[in-house]
Amino acid sequence: MELSNKTARELWLEVKANPNRARFGYGKKAVLVNIDFQRAYTRPDEFKTAYETDPRQIEYVNALAQGFRKLGWPVVWTHVAYADSAEDAGVWGTRTNTPDSLQNIKHGSRRAELDDRCEIQHGTDLIYCKRMPSPFFETPLQSLLVWHQCDTVVITGGSTSGCVRAGAVDSLSRGYRTIVPEQCVADKHESYHFANLTDLMLKYADVVDVNETLGWLDKTVAAL
Repeated sequence: MELSNKTARELWLEVKANPNRARFGYGKKAVLVNIDFQRAYTRPDEFKTAYETDPRQIEYVNALAQGFRKLGWPVVWTHVAYADSAEDAGVWGTRTNTPDSLQNIKHGSRRAELDDRCEIQHGTDLIYCKRMPSPFFETPLQSLLVWHQCDTVVITGGSTSGCVRAGAVDSLSRGYRTIVPEQCVADKHESYHFANLTDLMLKYADVVDVNETLGWLDKTVAAL
């Protein structure tokens, strides 16, 4: 194992700056998967479990969603919520049992609500309740991608080290080109965040500037 005194942020900046890094690239049609933009994770002023990395994160995600809708491409928002018994959290909900614990995000609670800064187009955008880290696990996401004949998955949300990473691994494992706009993902601590951006870039996804993805959407719209 290689040893280093560099921080996770420094290692990430080195990887990002490498001009020879091979990429998966964008395909012909994409889905936008916005993971868990719910108050439990987006409102540090209300909940200890919340976090913020880029203060413009939701603004960027709204811009991406608008671009996807112009193309008629699917926009998905996920959130986690559990039954009063928490039995649907399974073993994931067994390590702690406090008001802040994962399995105590109950259906209909404020912690489960999607952040009202998210510009969700109800009736057109898809909203999935997931119970495990990956947005693919026991949700209709895979079927949606097959129906739309998508070959690319753009992932935003949180946390970088948790559900975003799980989604990217599952996306790649299913054969999709996977794109993670850097400014659109967040985590509780910079070490987790940057270490996982590095891992994602080296193994599972293209981690890109959000403006690159927005530019790709604009060019695709212009080509119609």
